[in-house]
Amino acid sequence: MSEAIVSARGIVKAFQVGDRSLEVLHGVALDVGRGELVGVMGASGAGKSTLIQILGLLEEPTAGEVLFEGRSAWKATVAERARLRNERIGFVFQFYHLLPELTAVENVVLPAMIGRSFGAWRAARPDLVARAEAALARFGLAERLKHRPAQLSGGERQRVAIARALFLDPPLIIADEPTGNLDSATGEKVLDLLLTERESRGLSMVLVTHDERLAARCHRVVTMADGRIAGDARTTTARAAAR
Repeated sequence: MSEAIVSARGIVKAFQVGDRSLEVLHGVALDVGRGELVGVMGASGAGKSTLIQILGLLEEPTAGEVLFEGRSAWKATVAERARLRNERIGFVFQFYHLLPELTAVENVVLPAMIGRSFGAWRAARPDLVARAEAALARFGLAERLKHRPAQLSGGERQRVAIARALFLDPPLIIADEPTGNLDSATGEKVLDLLLTERESRGLSMVLVTHDERLAARCHRVVTMADGRIAGDARTTTARAAAR
């Protein structure tokens, strides 16, 4: 496998529930290579979402270590982790998480606004807005640039969310059931868009899904059960591509 962009080492995660501790991950280890598309499957409650939140530096593990590009993420400062999440990791969620008061273009440029002074943002704004408009047009949303999320369909919202996730060209995408809130036809189109962008940019991606057809398009599928990795196998698609 190629050099890992993100690695989990002995990850344990426990939540405090009343006066007891509930452990949901039990010593999980996982490497995601550069340019690799890893599917994560398992029943509800298996620990999939908790694992990818930890890999995406959204959640701190109770024990264990996360290495991002070879460096310990949780030994970094809070500001350094925030920069990693903003600039090096793109997130695509099932429920979009667009800001309702912002237009499609404004939602897409939001990652570029974070961390800039007002003066720096004003200077960079014309170029950033032009880039966001071009990205949305490429995704078939040229007529929706000024629309707010409530004025968009589910598929349109998810395309805006994908454009936002890709805007700063992060090397890693974390996608949690990205088509789970869409009908099958719309979901297929959104999925094709996401996977085409991933492949053309050579990005790593961790993709949580319940859909076996989608999992078959990954390079490797990790199966989780009861907070542990129960299986880790290359897919038929990956084996065929390696021949």
